[in-house]
Amino acid sequence: MDCRIIHHGGREGVTGSCHELRIAEDAGILVDCGLFQGDEGLEDGGQRTDNGGKPSTVIDFPVAHIKALVVTHVHLDHVGRIPYLFAAGFDGPILCSEPSAILLPLMLEDALAVGVTRDRRLIEAAMERISSRIVPIPYGTWHEIPVGKGRELAVKLHCAGHILGSAYVTCRIREKVSSQNSEFKIQNSEKTIVFSGDLGAPHAPLLPAPKSPWGADVVVLESTYGDREHEGRRQRRSRLQGIIEHALEDRGTILAPAFALGRTQELLYELEDIIHRNRGRYAAKGLPWEDLEIVVDSPLASRFTEAYRALRPFWDAEARRRVRAGRHPLAFEQMTTVETHADHENAVRLLARSGRPCIVIAGSGMCTGGRIVNYLKALLGDPRTDVVFIGYQSRGTPGRAIQQYGPRGGYVVLDGARYDIRAQVHTIGGYSAHADRTGLVNFVRRMRRKPSEIRLVHGDADARAALGTALTAAMPGVVCT
Repeated sequence: MDCRIIHHGGREGVTGSCHELRIAEDAGILVDCGLFQGDEGLEDGGQRTDNGGKPSTVIDFPVAHIKALVVTHVHLDHVGRIPYLFAAGFDGPILCSEPSAILLPLMLEDALAVGVTRDRRLIEAAMERISSRIVPIPYGTWHEIPVGKGRELAVKLHCAGHILGSAYVTCRIREKVSSQNSEFKIQNSEKTIVFSGDLGAPHAPLLPAPKSPWGADVVVLESTYGDREHEGRRQRRSRLQGIIEHALEDRGTILAPAFALGRTQELLYELEDIIHRNRGRYAAKGLPWEDLEIVVDSPLASRFTEAYRALRPFWDAEARRRVRAGRHPLAFEQMTTVETHADHENAVRLLARSGRPCIVIAGSGMCTGGRIVNYLKALLGDPRTDVVFIGYQSRGTPGRAIQQYGPRGGYVVLDGARYDIRAQVHTIGGYSAHADRTGLVNFVRRMRRKPSEIRLVHGDADARAALGTALTAAMPGVVCT
């Protein structure tokens, strides 16, 4: 059967995911269409207009033959180029899970307003066109995509446990061929290809863990954390609590850069649990845990958190039990949300002046923009400040620079200016929304019918190499590329 997998992003790095399944010269589908960030994109064929961390938006491949776009989840590194895909001529359906169908317009509307234009008419026109093409698909059901006579293509979404609505995709291709016997009966030749998207870690807050598919011929597998193992959930919660208690000893501010979707909600869920477990105790001298303020300074994160609450049927069993017990994991009394830009500026000035003990959660997760940048500018030079990273920091981003050079007393460039880092810097890998090396290996190893080929994507070179070694050791004979 003649089909090809072509990568238009995410093959050599961890952003810009965009993979094409070409069924024939006149038919194919895309799996994701994301933005590049940091230094990524050049090796994937993307083109950048500057080196200031702004993501590439170029669609430099033909789209006339693309019959559908399948979205694994709605992080911008997987969906951020969708408006540009339509501008390039694509007008097919956007297939995604039911939660993603609700979350995707929120993500893209904000991205257009922040990165493209403030003209509401243009934004509304673009969103009306995009929203009209969204087709929600329930998990576990086949959806047929017309690809021409003699060929059949169907896709099925499975819960990936990465963020709410995330999915991995099974693609089933069938081609009618003539048999070689004398009757010349028409038979079906079938091939199965799985695109992992981003797979969640076991025991991640709020979401059920992904289950492996029955089998596949080819697996396109993410490798973000293919070279490391995560801490266990109890360990990472204990470590987060310990970092908070140590950071608050000097009454300083804790800054937590977080993606508006997924990481913010997971962090809120864990903080609510830490506060709940430590009622009557002190986070620091004179500061009871019940009085510790959690500031969410991101209008987009607030909207996503509301959407998460509305999508409780997709939460895991543990989270639903907490709700039944009268707890509110994403809307507890210690939370304060900052909506307007004026309130944001006031909050930054107040913390810069007073060093008030609190936890600030703000985007963006890699510090490439958003409100976290203003907090960093104001507070990185204060040794009472602590910066806590709970997500992957792509190379070339300010987050990676703070993570790498902060412990050495270095500096970071924000909006073209140099800022010395006097704050304490912490990284908790266990809170990653990505599966670690063991989780990725198990995703494939637990298939009943093993693939003959695994393509490693969405990872740095070291992570891909380490995961490839682990996969071939666990499944001799499987080819990893």
